[in-house]
Amino acid sequence: MTPMTEIGNVPAPDNPVRISPVSTSHAPEPGGPYSQAICAGDFLFLSGQRPADPGTGAIPDGIIEQSRTVLSNLVEVLTAGGSSPSQVVKVTVHLADLSFFDEFNSVYKEYFAPPYPSRTTVGSQLRGILVEVDAIAVRRPTARTEP
Repeated sequence: MTPMTEIGNVPAPDNPVRISPVSTSHAPEPGGPYSQAICAGDFLFLSGQRPADPGTGAIPDGIIEQSRTVLSNLVEVLTAGGSSPSQVVKVTVHLADLSFFDEFNSVYKEYFAPPYPSRTTVGSQLRGILVEVDAIAVRRPTARTEP
């Protein structure tokens, strides 16, 4: 497989969509070879956000506090990418135990309002955390990302 060399603010010759990474110090750094989010045209694709404090890396106890931390991190990446919770069109929620569904929903409603984004919730094997959330959002037309 050939490494990608066309990422940045210059479209690849065979793809006229501008693709650029989004990064913010207000959310945890990626734990592997991926971006916090990728802007592609008018869309923002957010990687799964972990319930880690961006400054300390600490992970809170319990599904309620981990849900708040994950969704706060998600909002920070949305903001850095020129979007907001009201512009989210698709969410995927990964729960370590599907019995957390109702507790997660109680926190989710603090961050999203009707009309809610489309959403999939799945049970996942998560490495030492209870919840992870990724999203797809529309960007504001004049959006700028952090350097």
